[in-house]
Amino acid sequence: MAKAKITKETYLFWYETMLKARKFEEKAGMLYGQQKIRGFCHLYIGQEALAAGIISATRKEDPIITAYRCHALALARGMSANAGMAELFGKVDGCVGGKGGSMHFFDKENYFMGGHGIVGAQIGMGSGIAFAEKYKGTDNVTVAMFGDGATWQGILHESFNLAKIWEIPIIYIVENNGYAMGTSVKRAAGTKDMFELGHAFGIPSRAVDGMNVEEVHNVMTEMVELVRKKPQPVFLEIRTYRYKGHSMSDPQKYRTKDEVEDYKKLDPIIQVLDTIKKKKYATDKEIKAIQQKVKQEIDACVDFAENSKFPDDSAVYEYIYTQENYPFIKN
Repeated sequence: MAKAKITKETYLFWYETMLKARKFEEKAGMLYGQQKIRGFCHLYIGQEALAAGIISATRKEDPIITAYRCHALALARGMSANAGMAELFGKVDGCVGGKGGSMHFFDKENYFMGGHGIVGAQIGMGSGIAFAEKYKGTDNVTVAMFGDGATWQGILHESFNLAKIWEIPIIYIVENNGYAMGTSVKRAAGTKDMFELGHAFGIPSRAVDGMNVEEVHNVMTEMVELVRKKPQPVFLEIRTYRYKGHSMSDPQKYRTKDEVEDYKKLDPIIQVLDTIKKKKYATDKEIKAIQQKVKQEIDACVDFAENSKFPDDSAVYEYIYTQENYPFIKN
């Protein structure tokens, strides 16, 4: 396999992509505290290297499906911050018209096949999408992502087995951030190396440092090339860490502050910025311009969401299956 080509432009893309995701989520957390965003809200802060590295190694036409911690990945794939923030507000200009909220971002135009709230459901759905791509004769590679807690759902093992039998073009990725909600992987998993689960099905599997965007990009580029050349399933365990709780309601009593601070020393955004400065990919003025651009975009998306309207009550009947003469709903 040829080594992934990483350029100045790649690093600048990573920096802007991760910084935008971080600032979007920090703002979302603040607005949640003000009760402008309600319901469930799961932040990706600390895990941005996965979103940036996966997107830079794939094509726009490669479908991506994930769990409910989905904001950063959707933004990295091309969803506008306006559509994302408006969705968090439950507004009509949101990416799914204000009906999905934080957990159910979706962007058909950018082949972002959604965040999904049922634990592990997207593993089977992603497998079906990959099967469809093979059936249609495309060379697109599907990426199906899930958390470490979802690896113990039966659908993962069923999907792995069928994916291998049918040789479908899919990269399964477990985002191992160390905790399934508040339960440590060390307590819940029979193996500390989750990638080994793929070996039982004869699937190429590997562990990846998810705090290093360059490693994520390199391994993903290699795996995408492998799958595109010869359709088959691949399984990656990308080891990362979330600085915030499982959700906004999580008091985080299951881990120490020292543990969190130790991981913050590995922050992927700081690593990328250090490399940009070291290799002189951008001047201080150019870096500040990126930071200002991101700030303006996030400020603007909040204004956009504030000024967007809530869906009309009649919208509750849109985009659903209906049965004629159904006795329990009256328009």
